[in-house]
Amino acid sequence: MSTLEKDKPQDEDAPRSGVPMVRARGVRKRFGHLEVLKGVDLDVDPGEVVVVLGPSGSGKSTFLRCVNHLETIDGGSVHVDGELIGFSASGGKVRHLRKRDVTRQRREIGMVFQQFNLFPHLTVLQNVIEAPTGVRREPRGQARERARGLLAKVGLADKADGYPRQLSGGQQQRVAIARALAMRPKLMLFDEPTSALDPELVGDVLETMKTLAEEGLTMIVVTHEVGFAREVADRVVFMDGGVVVESGRPSDVLDNPSNERTKAFLSKVL
Repeated sequence: MSTLEKDKPQDEDAPRSGVPMVRARGVRKRFGHLEVLKGVDLDVDPGEVVVVLGPSGSGKSTFLRCVNHLETIDGGSVHVDGELIGFSASGGKVRHLRKRDVTRQRREIGMVFQQFNLFPHLTVLQNVIEAPTGVRREPRGQARERARGLLAKVGLADKADGYPRQLSGGQQQRVAIARALAMRPKLMLFDEPTSALDPELVGDVLETMKTLAEEGLTMIVVTHEVGFAREVADRVVFMDGGVVVESGRPSDVLDNPSNERTKAFLSKVL
């Protein structure tokens, strides 16, 4: 049984004004004898863009995967829009949710990975409509129309009938973003979305993400792109050793960090 804090999730019909989009408390995660997350606390408000920086092995990507329950946490709790993720809590007891309930929760949380994970045998348009038609049971014609609009949003309207192998890495990543948006998520998670790209392809992906931020989409972005953090983030979080070391406005964390570990990291990447 998890050592999750025993607080009940809010009723789905209850008003959620003033509720953080993400509320993480004491999140712990262990792989064998290695404790990767050692008690992460983080709130993300609706419409906020939070960029998470930190050295390799600091727990950034693991934390992101815990937010949508791709990894099962060993302690603490994660709420998204007031709902406890991956577990149910009642009568002082915490239980794992059934797979179908976890799937329902994940429908509301889009995620873009380092690798694009597109289906190579499907066209770009088919990749984008696969989840809305298969998971949300959206009518195919409606899904196609929305997918074309999303492809236009990410600058790939002319690639709808192409296949992933015909696209550059940056274009494939923008298709992956459109695919995630097709599920109408309330929260988007980006796990180092430009790390697998050649440098000249990074800009278009970051520009797409900047547009989403300007439209008010709630985003948590794990990245090493400090320029993006400075320009787009509402808040920068620095993680190291499985905990949040420092958090604040980009100008404060990037230009005048208060923690020595943050200073040491930034001295190497800036």
